[in-house]
Amino acid sequence: MTRSWKEEYRRSLKSMDTEEHIDLAFYRPIGFMWACLAERFGVSPNAITIASIFLGIGAGVLFYFPELWINVVGMFLLIWANSFDSADGQLARMTCQYSRIGRILDGLSGDFWFASIYIAICLRENAFEPFFSAHPWLIWVIAIATGVCHGKQAAMADYYRQFHLYFLKGEEGSELENAADLRRQLDESGLTWRRNFWRRLTMRTYLNYTLQQEATAPSMQELRRELHRRFPSGKITQSFRDAFRKASFPLMKYTNILSFNWRTIWLFASLFIGQPWLYFIFELTLFNVIAVYMIVRHEKICRRFTRELREGAY
Repeated sequence: MTRSWKEEYRRSLKSMDTEEHIDLAFYRPIGFMWACLAERFGVSPNAITIASIFLGIGAGVLFYFPELWINVVGMFLLIWANSFDSADGQLARMTCQYSRIGRILDGLSGDFWFASIYIAICLRENAFEPFFSAHPWLIWVIAIATGVCHGKQAAMADYYRQFHLYFLKGEEGSELENAADLRRQLDESGLTWRRNFWRRLTMRTYLNYTLQQEATAPSMQELRRELHRRFPSGKITQSFRDAFRKASFPLMKYTNILSFNWRTIWLFASLFIGQPWLYFIFELTLFNVIAVYMIVRHEKICRRFTRELREGAY
């Protein structure tokens, strides 16, 4: 690549603090090529996101079949979908086409992918002998529990990543939201269920998503309130930004483990051995342990910085 292309590629990344190694080695370069192609032909980031939804759902459908070669085709479709998921964000950063609806759509795309994958695994024939043949309903219970945990893990990983970016790059470089602001914007938007059903549903869903994140991280909310009290203009001192970034940075590896790449490694491994239900077990055990550790440790960091702010530090 020429120097200008290297600079454009780096501009398409969120930050080196939060990028995952597999993404940097594989998905980001591919996503950048898709983004450049889309920019040349005037394709919007949201259009790429919608295409990724169809690819991901198609992958899930192919995981229903017990034949390994069909599953491998599904794996390639899922990899393709994630390269598009990378490209939409990179294109948005390259062209400054940021929008809240784009962020919401980007978050929902992964939900559509994994919903289709979970359903396909549950419907898959001869995949659960001898554990579930006598009680076929059990796999659905496990899948629902896994989906709930998956949603919580992904939501908190994204929340902590955005909080880190807020101190690293400022408000303009982060997608950190506040439920109170979202509620006020929704109330003042004039959107009605009768005339603006889908837009209001989207905003309401995003508000509930943000409320869930905030409820899971009460110490983080206390820190945000203290920061607002101490720095009402929003101009947080660089010393505080650097200190929080240093404390938060070690947790970024956990947010990355709870992202797409490591989930699919376990998913693909379980498909290769013909036991896709094992993916649910990985989610319910290993990933939940990582998520709980990440939340507990981040809350501890936030309590420490709240205390230091109240004592007059920074």
